[in-house]
Parts: sequence; structure tokens; C-alpha cells
Amino acid sequence: MNETARAPRISEPPQGRVARMLLRWLMRPARVAAVETLSPRFRLIELEGEALKDVAWTAGQKIQVAIGAGLSARTYTPMSWDTGRGATRLLAFAHGDGPGSRWVSSLREGETCQFFGPRRSLDLAGLEAPVVLFGDETSFGLAAALRDNLRAGGPLHMFEATDVAESRQALDAIGLGEARLIARSDSENHLRDVEAEMLRLAANGAQFVLTGKASSIQHVSRTLKAAGVVPARLKAKAYWAPGKTGLD
Repeated sequence: MNETARAPRISEPPQGRVARMLLRWLMRPARVAAVETLSPRFRLIELEGEALKDVAWTAGQKIQVAIGAGLSARTYTPMSWDTGRGATRLLAFAHGDGPGSRWVSSLREGETCQFFGPRRSLDLAGLEAPVVLFGDETSFGLAAALRDNLRAGGPLHMFEATDVAESRQALDAIGLGEARLIARSDSENHLRDVEAEMLRLAANGAQFVLTGKASSIQHVSRTLKAAGVVPARLKAKAYWAPGKTGLD
């Protein structure tokens, strides 16, 4: 997600005293330096500010950005972090019509926001090629961060996607055009193709990073473990599950 300078403005309604106090204690301010529309539902966002300088960030960590009134927040995996300039880049996917999607769709350059982090989410330390990243639209930001931080070789990416054409457009824009996209099916039969490819790669000694939808991770992980892939070669992080909140 990415973007010039207008007077900062707050996009959120006024908050109560307790909410404001907690935000002041836990969160730090940032300015929306840029918002680039990559497709109808993908936004490349750049945040900047003093609070982003000299931060110890590693690929796979998360930040939480306050949205709307109260203490509602959404979690994002930064694609990159410039600690000298004080800037980070996020790729946001506006899925459905919830508060997070509305915030992403209405976000404008020059607005301000509050964020918490970075903090631990998915530990990618020690990964060496070959690495395979499986996920979905919510995993694209992590894929960009992983690509730029692997010590040896580039990862292979395989994503399930509801709209393959739109996902391809977003991936091309962030330099991940080589990723393989598989159309998501309601029956989850598409995961058979994913699992077959994963098993082929497992035979070549690959390490796996599984992200995105919780049930998809369970399917793929179960298949790999049944084929003898040891836990040391698997890292997993569920970003969402239908009908559930609180996953990040």
C-alpha cells in the first residue's frame, strides 16, 4: 500500500475519555503519507512519523491500527520499515463491509491514525531456501516482507484467492507477479491442488510458512504432517476465520 502533504485531519469520530487515555498510553501517532489504489479492494498505504523511527522491526511482525471510535483496531503485517526516515508500508485488503474495510476504502493521504507495535506475530528467523509461503489475499504483505528479508533465495508463493484477476493485479503492482494463484471454491476442493503441489515441494526439502484462512491452514498442515514433514519445517499463522474476530 503507498502516497503528498495536506494538513493532517482525523478521520475518526470523537472518543470518550477512557478510550483517549488508553490510546495515549498504548498507541503512537502516524500520518498517512500515501494511499495508492491497486485494485477495487487493495490499497497500498504508507505511514510516516517520528514514532516510526529507530524501531526494531523484523519481517513477519504486526502492527495494529486504531479505526473508528473506541478501541477498535485492525492488524496488518508491514511490507517494509524505514527506521531512519520513520515510515512503513502496508497492503490492506478491503474484504466485505465491516469497519476495517470501510476504514481502508475511505482512507486519504494527510489523515492521521494511531498504531500499536510492531510486535511479534510470525517468527521467520532461521528460514533458508527453499521456502514456500501459502496464504491468501491477507498474506500478500507478508509475502513482500519475506521476499526482501530471506537470507538465501526467494520464496515460492501459492495463494488461494476469491478473485484471481484482482489478486493478480495487486501482486503485479508489488513485484510478486510470479506467485501462483488458485481460485477459491466454496467446497474447498481447490485445496487438493494446493496440497498436491505442497507435497511435491516437500519432497525437495522445502520449509513452509502457512498463513491466511484458519481452515485452509489446517487442511494443508495436516496433509504435510501426514507425509512426514516435521514441525521444524512448518510455521503457521491464521489471520482470519469466517464468523470470527480476534485473529491476527
